[in-house]
Formats: sequence, structure tokens, C-alpha cells
Amino acid sequence: MNFFSPRVMVLAGKELRSWIKSFALYGITVFFLLFVSIRFYFFQRFFAMDTAGLRPFFSGFPLAFILLVPALTMKAWAEEKKSGSIELLFTLPFSEWELVWGKFLSCVTLLFGMLLFSLPVPLSILPLGHFDPGVILSEYAGALLLGICSISLGLFFSSFCKNQAAAFFTVAVLLMALMLGNSLAQYMPSAFGAFINYISFSFHYESFSRGVLDSRDIAFFLFATGLFLFLNTQVLVFGKWS
Repeated sequence: MNFFSPRVMVLAGKELRSWIKSFALYGITVFFLLFVSIRFYFFQRFFAMDTAGLRPFFSGFPLAFILLVPALTMKAWAEEKKSGSIELLFTLPFSEWELVWGKFLSCVTLLFGMLLFSLPVPLSILPLGHFDPGVILSEYAGALLLGICSISLGLFFSSFCKNQAAAFFTVAVLLMALMLGNSLAQYMPSAFGAFINYISFSFHYESFSRGVLDSRDIAFFLFATGLFLFLNTQVLVFGKWS
């Protein structure tokens, strides 16, 4: 399977051009950058902390993704259904996997760009202490893995919704549960709490926010991403022949 075949790149390019022409993209980007920056500088009060670490900065990413990812994925399939263009997509010489992968690549590219735009925050404080570049890279790697996993979930559930508002609300609620569930796990029975921790995105992101690359957490995000993308293709197959 060629993940970057010309047909996939054509689909991803089409999605990206649509986003670039939309003012919504710039609003989403500004929201993300303001949220993580203001939370870090003011609410986390970095300058009052006697520590040279960016963990408070990266701990805000799961919260930002609760709104950022639904905004990126809400129109992926819901808009296609509303406009009727999804029927046209099914007549084109693309497989269901190529359709899903093309939309996924476009969303991941946008997310990667937003993460790059957040670099001025850590760069602005590097002169203030001795920061480990390896730790910062692992923190960004964790943010990217968390983001792509959330995007795959968003695309999957967007395929069930008939309008963008429903897709946004559904994905936001699910991400809120997956991002904040581990905070409530300690109040649950031990066996159930352990299960909630295991499926919690934030639980698997914590090691990255400390600058630790844990193979178990990497495997979790990659497996969950692949699972949601596979399920998304099955929804399209069912919709095509139903």
C-alpha cells in the first residue's frame, strides 16, 4: 500500500487548498497559539516558577486539542454528505482507503504547521535557563502523536454525522472524555480506573510531556490511529454499497 501515491497527494492537496482559502483555518490557528501561550505565560505563571522546564507549556496541548481537532475534522465527511459531493467521490477512481488517507494527511499537515508556529514560545525562554533540546523534541513528538490520534478519531466520527455542528460537538465531547478521563480514574474502582487510564489519551501523553519516549505510549497512539482510520474506511465501504 502506497501511503503517498500521486492519487493520495492529489486528494490531500485538494483538501489543503480548500483550507487555505478558508478564514476558519486562520481563526483556528490563532485560537490554538493564544490558548497555549496565554495558559503558559499567565495561568501557569512560568516566570514565577523556579524551574527550567516546558512541561507546563505542553500540558496545555491536550486541552487545546479538545476544540482544535473537532474544528479541523468536522467538515471532512459531514460537509461532503451535506453537499452531496460524497456521491461524486465514490464515482472517482479512488479507493476508500485513499479517500480517508488523503483527508487524514491534510489534517495532519495543518496540525504540524500549527505546532511549528508554536515554536517561538519555547525559543523565547531558551536564554533564561539550560533546557535539554532532546526533551523538547520528545515533548513535540508526543504532541504530534496525540494530535494525529485525535484527528483519526475525529475523522471516524465525522463520517457518522450529517452536518458540521453535530460532528464538532460529538468529537469535542469524546475528546474531552478521553483527555480528562484519567483525572477521574483515581476516584473509580481500581480495575475500572486502570481501564479508564489505559484508554485515556492524556494518560499516554504524560510521559512525553516529561520528555520521556515510552515505546508503550508510542505503540498505543499508532495502534489507535490505525484502528480509527481502518474503521473510517469501513464506514465508507458500507455507505457506498448501502
